[in-house]
Amino acid sequence: MMISMKTKYALMALGALARSQEKALLIADLARTEKIPKKFLEAILLALKNQGILSSRKGPGGGYSLAVSPASLTVGRIVRAFEGDLAPVPCLGDSAPVKCPECEEMESCGIRLVMADVKQAISSVLDGITLAEMLEKSEQERQKLSKMVDYYI
Repeated sequence: MMISMKTKYALMALGALARSQEKALLIADLARTEKIPKKFLEAILLALKNQGILSSRKGPGGGYSLAVSPASLTVGRIVRAFEGDLAPVPCLGDSAPVKCPECEEMESCGIRLVMADVKQAISSVLDGITLAEMLEKSEQERQKLSKMVDYYI
């Protein structure tokens, strides 16, 4: 599974909004600081607002802000907002599983059984980490890298 640029940009934008500590950010500022194309970002933020993840305000002091706490927002919820369910094959879809045309018997299909484990593993990781934890993990790595010393001879 590979996530789309839309999902990557959504994660980046939500990270910036979480770091802003409840201060609303303008689309133009967010696009510039995160290096995301403005028109693309507008569509992403609107989708996140429609999912109840963001809220927006018009006028002075307006912009977008998180509607939920970064500590309660899982990465899985964000990824699913753009990628849909995390099924690697159609027969494992959450909403309407579809039998693969080449499959004889869905219940005993070896591919389906293995991919069900893959789907469970991916879901477990993405649903087990929040936006706040993702940002904390990134910051810890930044700290480690800043303390590294390069020696060249």
